[in-house]
Amino acid sequence: MKTAIAKLMLAAGLGMAAAPLFAAEIVVIVNPKNPATRMFSEQAGQFFLGKSTLFTPVEHTDGALRNEFYKKVLDKDATQVKAIWSKLVFTGKATAPKEYGSSAEVKKAVAADVSAIGYIEKSQVDDTVKVILTVQ
Repeated sequence: MKTAIAKLMLAAGLGMAAAPLFAAEIVVIVNPKNPATRMFSEQAGQFFLGKSTLFTPVEHTDGALRNEFYKKVLDKDATQVKAIWSKLVFTGKATAPKEYGSSAEVKKAVAADVSAIGYIEKSQVDDTVKVILTVQ
């Protein structure tokens, strides 16, 4: 009996360890010269789904940060977002966002373009970008 319980506890522990968790707080950022000061999640989501061209989205490559952002802001997974952008690009309605491998690169791209919008870990924020949304 003890062996069965030990195996069950081990399996449960391994299952939890295998689930990727993203613990850092995510913020949506723009260039400090951009007049935007605050945004709701639904508004930010429009830019990352190609529904508005007011801002140019700057994207992360695949990873935990990107997946968490999609889940919390877009209520979608990476496959769904990729399908949306594929259709927009194929029909000529939009150009897919540029992707960067780190928050430092996303921050640099947003800092260099007044029309850019991106998301990074809150801990990466400095005076080169302005936070307009903290993702809940």
